[in-house]
Amino acid sequence: MTNPEEITNIQAADSGEDMTMDQLFAEQDAMQEKLNKREIVNVNVVQISQDNVLVDTGDKKEGLIPLSDFEGRAVPAVGSEITAILVRKGTDERHSILSHKKALESLGWDICKTAFENKERIKGVITDCVKGGYKVDVNGVQGFMPLSLSEIHPAYKHYLPKGAKIKAVIAEFSKEKQKLIVSRKQVLQEDEAQRRTQVLSEVKAGDVLRVVVSKVGKDCLFLRFHGIEGIVTLDNVAWKDAETILANYRRGQRIKAKLLSIDEEKGVMNFGVKQLFLNPADLLKKRFAYMTTVKGVITKVSAEGVEVELGKNKTKGFISENELGTDFAGKEGDAIQAVVIGVDAPNFTVNLSVRRFDQVQNRKVVAQYLKQAPRPTLGQLLQDSFETSEDSESK
Repeated sequence: MTNPEEITNIQAADSGEDMTMDQLFAEQDAMQEKLNKREIVNVNVVQISQDNVLVDTGDKKEGLIPLSDFEGRAVPAVGSEITAILVRKGTDERHSILSHKKALESLGWDICKTAFENKERIKGVITDCVKGGYKVDVNGVQGFMPLSLSEIHPAYKHYLPKGAKIKAVIAEFSKEKQKLIVSRKQVLQEDEAQRRTQVLSEVKAGDVLRVVVSKVGKDCLFLRFHGIEGIVTLDNVAWKDAETILANYRRGQRIKAKLLSIDEEKGVMNFGVKQLFLNPADLLKKRFAYMTTVKGVITKVSAEGVEVELGKNKTKGFISENELGTDFAGKEGDAIQAVVIGVDAPNFTVNLSVRRFDQVQNRKVVAQYLKQAPRPTLGQLLQDSFETSEDSESK
C-alpha cells in the first residue's frame, strides 16, 4: 500500500515530467517557426556522415548541413551546438537542408553593420588574391580589399599571402547590394600616427640621434628615425665642401645627426650633421686673433684683391684692394706679411691688411726712435762751443 507521502512525490514527479515535455514541445515549435522564417537557430550535431553534418531540428527527420560549409573551419563534434539557417524545407521522406555558412554570413553582416556605423575595426582573413586586390573573410562575409587600400604606401602588387590575418575598417557597406569594402591602409595610418606621436614625444630639438640614410639627393640627405622621415639640407650637411661630402653618403648607412626641429604639420624631422662638429670659423677666430701679424704666400692677384695661403695648413687668406696700400707690388709666389683684421665665416677665410701692417710697422719705428737718446741740435752745439770759448778766455 502506498502511503500519502509517496503519492505526493509521484504526483510531483509526474507534474515535473509534464512540464519538461511541454517545454520541449514549445522549443521544437519555436525552432520550426524560426526555421520557416529563415531565422538563425542553434542546433545540436547528432551525426557526421561522409558528405553532411546531421543536426537535430526537432522534426521527425534530422536536418542536413553540407560538409562544404565548414571548408577552412573545423568540423563540429557530435553533441556540439552550432548555428544554422534553413535553405530548403524537407518532407516526411526528405531531409531539410540547412546552412551553417549562410548563418555565419547573416550574423556577420549584422556585426559588420555595427562596426561600420561605429567606425570600429574588424578582423579578417585573406581568402584569395585576385586582380586588383584581395578577397577577405570578415565574420563569414565575403569582402573585398583593393590593392590601393591594402598598404600604407601605394601598392601595385600583392604583398599579403592567402590566409593572412589582417585588421581593417569597413570603407563601404551595403547588405542589400552584398557589398563590403575594407581598408587595411586606414588602420596602418592610424597606428603609424599613434606610433609617430609616441616617438616624437620622446625626443626634442638638440638631441643627437642615431639615424639611417634612406636616400641621397642632389641637394639634401634623407634620413629615417624609427620609421619617421627626416631631412638634412645641403647647408647643414657640412661646414665646408658640403656637396662633396654629401656625395659620399650611401643608402642604409647608419650615422649620428642632431635634431634641429620637428615640422609637426608635415611630420618631418629636420636634422643637421655639421652641428656635431666645431665650426671651422670659430677655430680661425681663435687661431688668428685681431691685429696679429701673419706670414703667407701670395697665390693669386686679381682686381678684387690678393689671395694668400697662411702657414703649413695653407689657411685661406684674403687682402682686399683697399687693404693693399698704395705702394703694393706683390705677385704670385711672393712672401708677404700682413695683420689679421677679421674672419669671413661663411667662406672660412682670414681677412688681412697690408696697409695696416705698414701702419703698425711705422708706429714701431717711431716708438723705437723715441726711445733712443735725442741728438743735439745745431743751436745746442753752438751754445756748447760758445760756453767752452768763454771758459778758455777767463783763464
